[in-house]
Amino acid sequence: MDIAIMIEGQDGLTWPRWQNLARAVEELGFSGLFRSDHFTNGRPPDKDSLELWVSLTWLASHTKRIEFGPLVSPVSFRHPAFTARMASAVDDLSGGRLVLGLGAGWQVREHEMYGFDLLEPGPRFDRFEEGLEIITRLFHEDQPVTYEGHYFQLRGASLLPRPTRTGGPLIAIGGNGVNRTLAYVVRYASEWNAVYIPAERLLELNKKLDGLLDQAGRSHASVRRSAMLGCIYGRTMDQVNDKLAERNLTFDEFRQLGGVVGTGDQIHQQLVELHGTDVQRVMLQWLDLDDLKGLDTLAKEIL
Repeated sequence: MDIAIMIEGQDGLTWPRWQNLARAVEELGFSGLFRSDHFTNGRPPDKDSLELWVSLTWLASHTKRIEFGPLVSPVSFRHPAFTARMASAVDDLSGGRLVLGLGAGWQVREHEMYGFDLLEPGPRFDRFEEGLEIITRLFHEDQPVTYEGHYFQLRGASLLPRPTRTGGPLIAIGGNGVNRTLAYVVRYASEWNAVYIPAERLLELNKKLDGLLDQAGRSHASVRRSAMLGCIYGRTMDQVNDKLAERNLTFDEFRQLGGVVGTGDQIHQQLVELHGTDVQRVMLQWLDLDDLKGLDTLAKEIL
């Protein structure tokens, strides 16, 4: 099971912080660095928010080993043709290390602030499916693509130059929805990313996904299983308890929310338990963007 780091890009991310984190994640031995794609926070105050694709372009050419990508980039404010073009170029630049996480969009505040229509859940997921169809067709089809959807239209559109990686970057779909999300994973994705989910629920959804893959004639191994989990780490239990108190949560409450929490030994044991759910990668949400010393200590204790 790979261990990667995930950060919230709208929570104060600047160039120095991004560059320092990228170097640390690669040098410490984590498998990847992933970040959210938001204009701003769901609640005030607004903070620095380094633009997603600009930051990933820098990462592609300044790292050598780690995988990276958005968790996740919304179709609601990024046209799928632009996303396909940028993702293909960044994947080529990195030598094939991009994981293209895609989602329908969810944060009301940023859509209202910047004038994007989030839509109600039903139409929102219809639009998401159209976006997935366009991106996958542009990645996979050498001939010009024509598509007439309700939200998006293509008329003889080509993705040139063609992606170096056959079929383009790997697509990951994030979310815990049983009906539409898992169905989209089976149809369009190479990775399913669960979000803030306890081990027992992750195991349950993994089995549901296996059943859907069987029905579609796809092998279970054709879809990598990953989980983005909250992470509260402290070198001592006093530090852990202080961080829990800041969130008004107990140890057990944070675990039930779908997080790992504790000292290095405790987090290591929780990750061992997750391994039994067949998850192949865990992205630990690291909220303190300046705590590189803590990241270093965590790496030494769990990797």
